[in-house]
Amino acid sequence: MDIRTGFFYLFSALLLFASFRVITARSPVHATLFLVLAFFQAAAIWILLKAEFLAITLVLVYVGAVMVLFLFVVMMLDINVDSLRAGFWKHFPLAASVGVLIALEMAAVLMGGFRTGEEPGSVPAVAQGAAQYSNTRELGKLLYSQYLYPLEVAAVILLVGIIAAIALTLRQRKDSKYTDPSQQVRVHARDRRNLIKMPPTTVAAPRAGAAENKA
Repeated sequence: MDIRTGFFYLFSALLLFASFRVITARSPVHATLFLVLAFFQAAAIWILLKAEFLAITLVLVYVGAVMVLFLFVVMMLDINVDSLRAGFWKHFPLAASVGVLIALEMAAVLMGGFRTGEEPGSVPAVAQGAAQYSNTRELGKLLYSQYLYPLEVAAVILLVGIIAAIALTLRQRKDSKYTDPSQQVRVHARDRRNLIKMPPTTVAAPRAGAAENKA
Protein backbone atom coordinates (compact mmCIF):
# COMPACT_ATOMS: atom_id res chain seq x y z
CA MET A 1 0.00 0.00 0.00
CA ASP A 2 1.47 3.33 -1.08
CA ILE A 3 1.20 6.65 0.77
CA ARG A 4 -1.70 7.89 -1.39
CA THR A 5 -3.79 4.84 -0.53
CA GLY A 6 -2.96 5.33 3.14
CA PHE A 7 -4.11 8.94 3.05
CA PHE A 8 -7.28 7.87 1.25
CA TYR A 9 -8.19 5.39 3.99
CA LEU A 10 -7.30 7.93 6.68
CA PHE A 11 -9.46 10.69 5.18
CA SER A 12 -12.28 8.22 4.52
CA ALA A 13 -12.25 7.00 8.12
CA LEU A 14 -12.34 10.56 9.44
CA LEU A 15 -15.13 11.40 6.99
CA LEU A 16 -17.24 8.45 8.17
CA PHE A 17 -16.62 9.32 11.81
CA ALA A 18 -17.52 12.99 11.31
CA SER A 19 -20.65 12.07 9.34
CA PHE A 20 -21.76 9.68 12.08
CA ARG A 21 -21.19 12.35 14.74
CA VAL A 22 -23.27 14.87 12.76
CA ILE A 23 -26.39 12.80 13.29
CA THR A 24 -25.55 11.58 16.80
CA ALA A 25 -24.25 14.76 18.47
CA ARG A 26 -26.61 16.10 21.12
CA SER A 27 -25.63 19.74 20.59
CA PRO A 28 -26.52 21.44 17.26
CA VAL A 29 -23.29 23.45 17.46
CA HIS A 30 -21.22 20.28 17.80
CA ALA A 31 -23.11 18.72 14.89
CA THR A 32 -22.30 21.74 12.73
CA LEU A 33 -18.61 21.57 13.64
CA PHE A 34 -18.49 17.87 12.79
CA LEU A 35 -20.13 18.69 9.44
CA VAL A 36 -17.35 21.21 8.77
CA LEU A 37 -14.82 18.46 9.56
CA ALA A 38 -16.61 16.13 7.14
CA PHE A 39 -16.41 18.76 4.38
CA PHE A 40 -12.67 19.15 4.95
CA GLN A 41 -12.12 15.40 4.68
CA ALA A 42 -14.19 15.25 1.48
CA ALA A 43 -12.10 18.09 0.04
CA ALA A 44 -8.92 16.19 0.90
CA ILE A 45 -10.22 13.08 -0.88
CA TRP A 46 -11.04 15.18 -3.95
CA ILE A 47 -7.50 16.52 -3.95
CA LEU A 48 -6.22 12.94 -3.98
CA LEU A 49 -8.47 12.30 -6.98
CA LYS A 50 -6.95 15.35 -8.76
CA ALA A 51 -10.20 17.35 -8.52
CA GLU A 52 -8.59 20.47 -7.09
CA PHE A 53 -11.32 22.85 -8.23
CA LEU A 54 -14.06 20.85 -6.50
CA ALA A 55 -11.98 20.69 -3.31
CA ILE A 56 -11.35 24.44 -3.26
CA THR A 57 -15.00 25.16 -4.06
CA LEU A 58 -16.15 22.91 -1.23
CA VAL A 59 -13.88 24.64 1.29
CA LEU A 60 -14.63 28.19 0.13
CA VAL A 61 -18.38 27.91 -0.47
CA TYR A 62 -19.61 25.36 2.03
CA VAL A 63 -17.07 25.68 4.85
CA GLY A 64 -16.23 29.35 4.42
CA ALA A 65 -19.73 30.69 3.79
CA VAL A 66 -22.65 28.31 4.21
CA MET A 67 -21.50 26.43 7.31
CA VAL A 68 -20.21 29.56 9.06
CA LEU A 69 -23.58 31.23 8.46
CA PHE A 70 -25.39 28.11 9.64
CA LEU A 71 -23.20 27.96 12.74
CA PHE A 72 -24.02 31.56 13.65
CA VAL A 73 -27.73 30.93 13.12
CA VAL A 74 -27.65 27.83 15.32
CA MET A 75 -25.76 29.68 18.06
CA MET A 76 -28.13 32.66 17.96
CA LEU A 77 -31.35 30.63 18.02
CA ASP A 78 -32.63 29.17 21.25
CA ILE A 79 -33.22 25.61 20.08
CA ASN A 80 -34.90 23.21 22.47
CA VAL A 81 -33.04 19.97 21.84
CA ASP A 82 -35.33 17.88 24.05
CA SER A 83 -38.40 18.77 21.98
CA LEU A 84 -36.55 17.90 18.77
CA ARG A 85 -35.59 14.48 20.11
CA ALA A 86 -39.06 13.71 21.42
CA GLY A 87 -40.16 11.89 18.24
CA PHE A 88 -36.76 10.37 17.37
CA TRP A 89 -37.60 6.72 18.00
CA LYS A 90 -41.01 7.16 16.41
CA HIS A 91 -39.50 7.99 13.01
CA PHE A 92 -36.37 5.84 13.42
CA PRO A 93 -37.62 2.76 11.44
CA LEU A 94 -38.51 4.87 8.40
CA ALA A 95 -35.25 6.81 8.58
CA ALA A 96 -33.23 3.60 8.97
CA SER A 97 -34.97 2.03 5.96
CA VAL A 98 -34.24 5.05 3.78
CA GLY A 99 -30.63 5.10 4.97
CA VAL A 100 -30.11 1.42 4.18
CA LEU A 101 -31.67 1.92 0.72
CA ILE A 102 -29.36 4.85 -0.04
CA ALA A 103 -26.34 2.87 1.20
CA LEU A 104 -27.21 -0.06 -1.08
CA GLU A 105 -27.64 2.24 -4.08
CA MET A 106 -24.30 3.92 -3.43
CA ALA A 107 -22.62 0.53 -3.01
CA ALA A 108 -24.09 -0.66 -6.32
CA VAL A 109 -22.85 2.46 -8.11
CA LEU A 110 -19.38 2.24 -6.58
CA MET A 111 -18.98 -1.47 -7.25
CA GLY A 112 -20.04 -0.90 -10.85
CA GLY A 113 -17.40 1.81 -11.18
CA PHE A 114 -14.64 -0.46 -9.83
CA ARG A 115 -15.38 -3.19 -12.38
CA THR A 116 -13.27 -2.39 -15.44
CA GLY A 117 -12.24 -4.59 -18.32
CA GLU A 118 -8.56 -3.70 -18.08
CA GLU A 119 -5.87 -6.05 -16.93
CA PRO A 120 -4.49 -5.56 -13.41
CA GLY A 121 -0.99 -4.71 -14.64
CA SER A 122 -2.00 -2.36 -17.45
CA VAL A 123 -1.89 1.42 -17.08
CA PRO A 124 -4.82 3.35 -18.61
CA ALA A 125 -4.07 5.84 -21.33
CA VAL A 126 -5.70 8.60 -19.35
CA ALA A 127 -3.46 7.92 -16.36
CA GLN A 128 -0.34 8.09 -18.53
CA GLY A 129 -1.03 11.68 -19.51
CA ALA A 130 -2.36 12.73 -16.10
CA ALA A 131 0.97 14.24 -15.12
CA GLN A 132 0.66 16.92 -17.81
CA TYR A 133 -3.07 17.47 -17.25
CA SER A 134 -4.49 20.10 -14.90
CA ASN A 135 -8.14 19.74 -14.04
CA THR A 136 -8.42 23.29 -12.69
CA ARG A 137 -6.76 24.81 -15.77
CA GLU A 138 -9.01 23.00 -18.23
CA LEU A 139 -12.10 23.85 -16.20
CA GLY A 140 -11.08 27.51 -16.11
CA LYS A 141 -10.68 27.52 -19.89
CA LEU A 142 -14.20 26.14 -20.31
CA LEU A 143 -15.74 28.59 -17.83
CA TYR A 144 -14.15 31.69 -19.37
CA SER A 145 -14.52 30.67 -23.02
CA GLN A 146 -17.46 28.39 -23.78
CA TYR A 147 -19.54 29.12 -20.64
CA LEU A 148 -18.62 32.78 -20.18
CA TYR A 149 -22.14 34.19 -20.54
CA PRO A 150 -23.80 31.69 -18.15
CA LEU A 151 -21.04 32.47 -15.64
CA GLU A 152 -21.69 36.21 -15.93
CA VAL A 153 -25.46 35.68 -15.56
CA ALA A 154 -24.88 33.60 -12.41
CA ALA A 155 -22.59 36.30 -11.02
CA VAL A 156 -25.22 38.99 -11.66
CA ILE A 157 -27.89 36.86 -9.95
CA LEU A 158 -25.65 36.41 -6.90
CA LEU A 159 -24.92 40.13 -6.83
CA VAL A 160 -28.64 40.96 -6.92
CA GLY A 161 -29.23 38.49 -4.09
CA ILE A 162 -26.52 40.10 -1.96
CA ILE A 163 -27.90 43.60 -2.57
CA ALA A 164 -31.43 42.40 -1.77
CA ALA A 165 -30.27 40.84 1.50
CA ILE A 166 -28.52 44.07 2.51
CA ALA A 167 -31.58 46.13 1.56
CA LEU A 168 -33.83 43.94 3.71
CA THR A 169 -31.63 44.48 6.74
CA LEU A 170 -31.71 48.28 6.30
CA ARG A 171 -35.47 48.62 6.71
CA GLN A 172 -36.74 50.98 9.40
CA ARG A 173 -38.17 49.32 12.49
CA LYS A 174 -40.00 50.97 15.36
CA ASP A 175 -38.48 48.77 18.05
CA SER A 176 -34.86 49.34 17.00
CA LYS A 177 -32.60 52.35 17.57
CA TYR A 178 -30.91 53.90 14.58
CA THR A 179 -27.80 56.05 14.55
CA ASP A 180 -26.81 58.20 11.58
CA PRO A 181 -23.14 57.52 10.76
CA SER A 182 -22.73 60.95 9.15
CA GLN A 183 -23.67 62.65 12.41
CA GLN A 184 -21.18 60.50 14.31
CA VAL A 185 -18.40 61.50 11.93
CA ARG A 186 -19.15 65.26 12.19
CA VAL A 187 -19.38 65.32 15.98
CA HIS A 188 -16.82 67.30 18.02
CA ALA A 189 -15.38 66.76 21.46
CA ARG A 190 -17.15 69.84 22.87
CA ASP A 191 -20.48 68.37 21.79
CA ARG A 192 -19.91 65.21 23.78
CA ARG A 193 -18.87 66.68 27.13
CA ASN A 194 -19.83 69.69 29.22
CA LEU A 195 -17.58 70.89 32.05
CA ILE A 196 -19.33 72.39 35.08
CA LYS A 197 -17.40 74.40 37.66
CA MET A 198 -18.33 73.48 41.23
CA PRO A 199 -16.82 74.62 44.54
CA PRO A 200 -14.55 72.07 46.16
CA THR A 201 -16.46 72.11 49.51
CA THR A 202 -19.89 73.25 50.60
CA VAL A 203 -21.25 73.98 54.07
CA ALA A 204 -24.08 71.67 54.99
CA ALA A 205 -27.26 73.43 56.06
CA PRO A 206 -28.38 72.62 59.65
CA ARG A 207 -31.36 70.35 59.96
CA ALA A 208 -34.59 71.69 61.47
CA GLY A 209 -34.86 68.94 64.11
CA ALA A 210 -31.33 69.52 65.42
CA ALA A 211 -32.00 73.29 65.85
CA GLU A 212 -35.17 72.67 67.90
CA ASN A 213 -33.36 70.24 70.23
CA LYS A 214 -30.71 72.81 70.98
CA ALA A 215 -33.36 75.37 71.80
